[in-house]
Amino acid sequence: MLYLLAEWMNFEGVFNLVRYQTARAGATLVTALFIGLIIGPRFILMLRVRQGKGQPIRVDGPQSHQAKVGTPTMGGLMMLVSLMLSLLIWMDLRNPFIWACLAVTVGFGLIGFIDDYDKITKKSHRGVSGRVRLLLEFAVAGVASWIIVSQINTFLYVPFFSNIGFEMGFLYYVFAAFVIVGAGNAVNLTDGLDGLATMPVIIAAGTFAIISYLVGRVDYSSYLGIPHVPGAGELAIFCAAIMGAGLAFLWFNAPPAAVFMGDTGSLALGGALGAIAVASHHEIVLGIVGGLFVIEALSVIIQVFWFKRTGRRIFLMAPIHHHFEQLGWKESTVVIRFWIISIVLALMGLATLKLR
Repeated sequence: MLYLLAEWMNFEGVFNLVRYQTARAGATLVTALFIGLIIGPRFILMLRVRQGKGQPIRVDGPQSHQAKVGTPTMGGLMMLVSLMLSLLIWMDLRNPFIWACLAVTVGFGLIGFIDDYDKITKKSHRGVSGRVRLLLEFAVAGVASWIIVSQINTFLYVPFFSNIGFEMGFLYYVFAAFVIVGAGNAVNLTDGLDGLATMPVIIAAGTFAIISYLVGRVDYSSYLGIPHVPGAGELAIFCAAIMGAGLAFLWFNAPPAAVFMGDTGSLALGGALGAIAVASHHEIVLGIVGGLFVIEALSVIIQVFWFKRTGRRIFLMAPIHHHFEQLGWKESTVVIRFWIISIVLALMGLATLKLR
């Protein structure tokens, strides 16, 4: 909104700052953070009043989690509000990448909201069936993939190699949808401890803010040997909005959490990261930067597969963060160590930009 106004004013005076994506990214982060901190207390109070006993806690989970009974969920709504308002203020409304990523964020957020609502009303941790949820997710991801891919080519670029990619043709649309859905569900599985998913999402968003900006600049992308995607630099503003909204939420989600983001937030943020990775042509790098989410998802897949084949478990409990809790690690220890892993993986992801 402000970008179009500044453009109408010919970027004169103070409006000249709005011309620069870096300036708008910083402003978006601060705006989302400010909005989140302002609406947070009232939002949490509203959720607590309406939900009563809050998010159902698994009886078969770690016993320390029983102390969290009564904590409201759906805190992701607070994040979505601050994210969308800050974006509408600072983004270029004509950029198709932003709208595609926003469609995934809102669409996945709505699916997560339905799941959270079902859990609360039925007082069960099961929620909507997995098949129905996946069907809805692929429908949203499919539309977003069509919008994004219509603006870029259908090459899958390989990190560590300069401008080397494989032409996938129509299969790229399917691949893009899988990346978006996979990212959404991986973050969803990671969201099991206070602050565990929030900070890695912030770290990944910060990493992709840098990647998106570089990809959107023809000079930097040419120097680094990475694919150039005109208009992708605007995604840095989207990433900044995720960071600001995430930091505001973490203020209230820090142990002991006053609110959980729920599937409403985790699905939305994970899907957004997947869409950003597709739009910036760094899908494989997302697997490195978001390696923690990949590990969490794989731990569940491996556990289920092995249990069905042998009747035995590889991990004491899945996802893997519960395994370490069962080994005797305190929740705060698991969370902070996983944050450290996320930082290391983010640095490894950024290293791929130069090691080509």
